[in-house]
Amino acid sequence: MGLEVADDAGVYQLNDQQAIINTTDFFPPVVDDPYDFGAIAAANALSDVYAMGGRVLFAMNLVAFPADLGTDILKEILRGGAEKVAEAGGVVLGGHSVADNEPKYGLAVTGIIDPDKVKRKGGARPGDVLVLTKPLGVGVITTALKRGKTDDADVALAVEAMKTLNKAGAEAAQAADAQAMTDITGFGILGHGFEMARAGNVTFRLRMADLPLHNGTVRYAEMGTIPGGTGRNSAHFGEHVEFGPDVSDLMQKILWTPETSGGLLAAIPPENVATFLEQMPSAAVVGTVEAGGPKIIVE
Repeated sequence: MGLEVADDAGVYQLNDQQAIINTTDFFPPVVDDPYDFGAIAAANALSDVYAMGGRVLFAMNLVAFPADLGTDILKEILRGGAEKVAEAGGVVLGGHSVADNEPKYGLAVTGIIDPDKVKRKGGARPGDVLVLTKPLGVGVITTALKRGKTDDADVALAVEAMKTLNKAGAEAAQAADAQAMTDITGFGILGHGFEMARAGNVTFRLRMADLPLHNGTVRYAEMGTIPGGTGRNSAHFGEHVEFGPDVSDLMQKILWTPETSGGLLAAIPPENVATFLEQMPSAAVVGTVEAGGPKIIVE
């Protein structure tokens, strides 16, 4: 799997039992604390391995850092990333750094999987149930943080979610024989959801009332703390999404909002949903898969 499909990572088959998963991601700070930033950036990069259903082997650091910013800050960023890779069961083998006026950090990650167990974006079937493993809204909260409008408790919960690995979700998806899966990041749930629907040529029907949101998301959105990527997502994917009359303009904006280190969205056969939720009780059932499309309906 490579450039011919818009999936979450590249996959290179070694033999009948093993395939390598490869991916990379990096970005500027989304929070103030350097350790948390490193952990969030690492969890975000590792997530693409989990979105394919795989297991992390090792990672390489990718660093851009200003020459006049203290190395103590850089050490904390790298510590946050290294500890997150260790939590994933992998190791950091090295990396590369460049001087840059704006700090950036991420990883190039290698994972492994049985070729028969790769979870692609395509494959969702009519009748499947859609589950989501993390709440939505961190883009709104981090934008509010930049503008000095957040409560510490709301930020702490969002940071903890962003630092949480999608490892348990990937394991639950394998146990429940997920038909398709992706992680929710820069395109938001509607953009990434449509990528899944398009790859499977199906319709995703999402229930607004069942979509979990982080504490404070609606309140901050009402203050206008909507990230810039929201409009770009809407412009790019909007023609493929239908909203019911009860979905307000504000809630539509929240659903278009980019996420950082978001959860997994998986299409699960209905008879296996209980298995998934038994292993991942914090996940939410958010919709169903229907024939036709590709499109998303939010009601």
